Amino acid sequence: QVQLVESGGGVVQAGGSLRLSCAASGINFNILHMGWFRQAPGKEREFVAQMTYNYRYTDYADSVKGRFTISRDNARRTVTLQMNNLKSEDTAIYFCNSNPPMESWGQGTQVTVVS
Repeated sequence: QVQLVESGGGVVQAGGSLRLSCAASGINFNILHMGWFRQAPGKEREFVAQMTYNYRYTDYADSVKGRFTISRDNARRTVTLQMNNLKSEDTAIYFCNSNPPMESWGQGTQVTVVS
C-alpha cells in the first residue's frame, strides 16, 4: 500500500523558513524521481521541485528557484524541501509524490505565509 506522509508545515512570517519532510512507503523509492507539489486555494496543483532517483539532477519551478532546495535520502526513503525567504504566494498545501505523480497522494502539509 502506497503511503506518502508529509510534515513540517506551519504558519511563518514572510521572509522566514520552513523545512518540509515526506516519508514514503509501499513504493520502489530508490528508482523513482521524487518531487514536491503544492495546491493553493482555488488553484490547481502545481509542480514545485524534483530530484532524480540517483540524486544527480534537480529541477525547480521558476517561482521557487533560489529559495527552495529539495533533497532526498534513499536509505530512509524520505524527501525534504527546505524553503527559505518565503512569500505570501507560497501559501498552499504541499505534497510529495513521484514525478510523474502516482495516483495516490498523501494528506499534504499546510504552509501559510503571513506578512
